[in-house]
Amino acid sequence: MLLPTLFIIVVSLLLGTSDSRLTLDYYAKTCPQFSQIIQDTITNKQIANPTTAGATIRLFLHDCLPNGCDGSILISSTPFNKAERDNDINLSLPGDGFDVVVRAKTALELACPNTVSCADILAVATRDLVTMAGGPYYNVYLGRRDSRVSKSSYIDGNLPKPAMPMSQIIEIFEKRGFSIEEMVALTGAHTIGFSHCNQISKELYNYSKSLEYDPQYNPRFAQGLQKACSDYQNNPTLSVFNDVMTPNKFDNVYFQNLPKGLGVLKSDRGLFGDPRTRPFVEKFAADERMFFQAFASAMQKLSLVGIQTGRRGDIRHRCDQIN
Repeated sequence: MLLPTLFIIVVSLLLGTSDSRLTLDYYAKTCPQFSQIIQDTITNKQIANPTTAGATIRLFLHDCLPNGCDGSILISSTPFNKAERDNDINLSLPGDGFDVVVRAKTALELACPNTVSCADILAVATRDLVTMAGGPYYNVYLGRRDSRVSKSSYIDGNLPKPAMPMSQIIEIFEKRGFSIEEMVALTGAHTIGFSHCNQISKELYNYSKSLEYDPQYNPRFAQGLQKACSDYQNNPTLSVFNDVMTPNKFDNVYFQNLPKGLGVLKSDRGLFGDPRTRPFVEKFAADERMFFQAFASAMQKLSLVGIQTGRRGDIRHRCDQIN
């Protein structure tokens, strides 16, 4: 019972008074249409573009992990400031994630002007898209404010990269208070979404003097990826699904793929290759219910990282601009 108790304590510390209080029904009186508007927006977007769910989860992680869930990833650069979204690691973030937030914000500004933060929109849209794709439901506490600052330099060293050693990836999550099991569970979001071919080209072509591709790949899978990514130099948007078996369904098949050499990214394959992370890969591969529980808990925890409330932040009129 220790972990649930600690989580309750963390949440209670975030619950202050007046306008700084986080609650599950924060907009019940000020914007009663909030939940329905988010649900309508994400449903229409996901039906039209099935990659939206994976794109939004990744956008949420890239917002929260470096410096908190404050919507700073959504801010555009200006001639005087290079924002987070233009850091090299964020240039590959799919546009569908940004678009679903903009659509929801536009609808909410019409219904409830200057009431709902972009950070809250991203947090709830992510949860609803996870659920729509077949994943677990989890509570999202509301009342975040939006950051007034977004700097590319804040990102460096604070987000995992596919080619990083597993020790470095673990360290990034640990400094934000996440255990190895929570890190593995969050990586399970790769059950939906895609990766760009230029991210894996070094592992697919001329891997070494004696090997054509990374030997951790299943040989037939590697050959299939080589064909799918053959034009990556001319087409930088070329991409492949992270879970080739059930690419649009949120399930535990991603973990079942890893022991078979079907991990697309080097970091995916590293989860099964590293003795610290392998037990959790095997656990989640064997029991989808355990994966869903761990993922839901880790996502709820992630949604509370570094949040701003009350006067410490704003409610942006536009998600891509500071007021």
